[in-house]
Amino acid sequence: MPPLTRRLFRMLSLHIDGFLLACATILILVGLAVLYSAADQNAAKVVSQIINITIACIVMWTIANIPPHQLLRFALPLYVAGLLLLIGVALFGEISNGARRWLNIGITRIQPSELMKIAVPLMLAWYFDRHEAMLSLKNYAFAALFLLVPVLLIARQPDLGTAILIASSGFFVILLAGLDWKILLGLFVSGLASLPVLWSVLHDYQKQRLLTLIDPSQDPLGAGYHTIQSMIAVGSGGIAGKGWLHGTQAHLDFLPEHTTDFIFAVFSEEFGLIGNFFLLIMYSLVIGRGISIAAEAPTLFSRLMAGSITLTFFTYCFVNMGMVSGILPVVGVPLPLISYGGTSMVTMLLGFGILMSIHTHKKLVKT
Repeated sequence: MPPLTRRLFRMLSLHIDGFLLACATILILVGLAVLYSAADQNAAKVVSQIINITIACIVMWTIANIPPHQLLRFALPLYVAGLLLLIGVALFGEISNGARRWLNIGITRIQPSELMKIAVPLMLAWYFDRHEAMLSLKNYAFAALFLLVPVLLIARQPDLGTAILIASSGFFVILLAGLDWKILLGLFVSGLASLPVLWSVLHDYQKQRLLTLIDPSQDPLGAGYHTIQSMIAVGSGGIAGKGWLHGTQAHLDFLPEHTTDFIFAVFSEEFGLIGNFFLLIMYSLVIGRGISIAAEAPTLFSRLMAGSITLTFFTYCFVNMGMVSGILPVVGVPLPLISYGGTSMVTMLLGFGILMSIHTHKKLVKT
């Protein structure tokens, strides 16, 4: 390798975590193969996803080269901007399929809720880092308020799936900041007591999703259709699967949203239990690496961010696989690094970029 090329390679890879990048690359390649099959061998769809991946990789590399203390400066402005955009959606957003989630800014449409997936945990980690020396119950109450406002705005759109993910990412920051288990127990009991109230504010289709979870067969051609078809696809894969490009549920158009939310069902049908085991191993490696980075992080801010990103990644995996397998209601959560879509890919790799920044910018401590 020529010296100039070698120096360029070193510069580009200086703040890239090789293990995390290798795991992400394997999952992305698997995703492209499954997408090609799920999209009925539509090469244009795969090319479009490759463009999404390229943009996401550029974002990941850029964020990985920004030190964590500089990321800290973006926390408050990013949160405030996201909150204002969410209010803009509530007042002026475009309605599509009965939901008001998009904001037209002239040159394009944006979905501000996606921005909050990073802005909320960043804001909470910044807040706890500023008050690290004297954390009290008041600080946790303020943090809960910072989390609750955007979550309620997003749930009102309605976008229950995104609201759950953002609530999870924020809750993980509050939990990792040292929230007392007695308070957690009290919140759990209060949550159970408020279930009747929460049920009364849910939209009819959201109530139907929960009822369908208990018994999908009560509406097999309506609310239960997604769950029934995805369970058939997962079960028909057996031990070794039907083979790549040989799945039937997606190719015969029985399986809905088979390139996005339900792509795991396509994967399960074609690669079976063995393929699912491999996928779980890869996801476990990513989660394990994230936990390791969080444990070694030198500051409270970096520990909270790394822990939140890792646990949120786990939540994505668990909710999507549980939804497809019929153990959780359908909430529209993509399978990380596998599902088709630019926004989810950029969000995932942006999170990986933050993990890499935290790991590669660690200060050396003399022993």
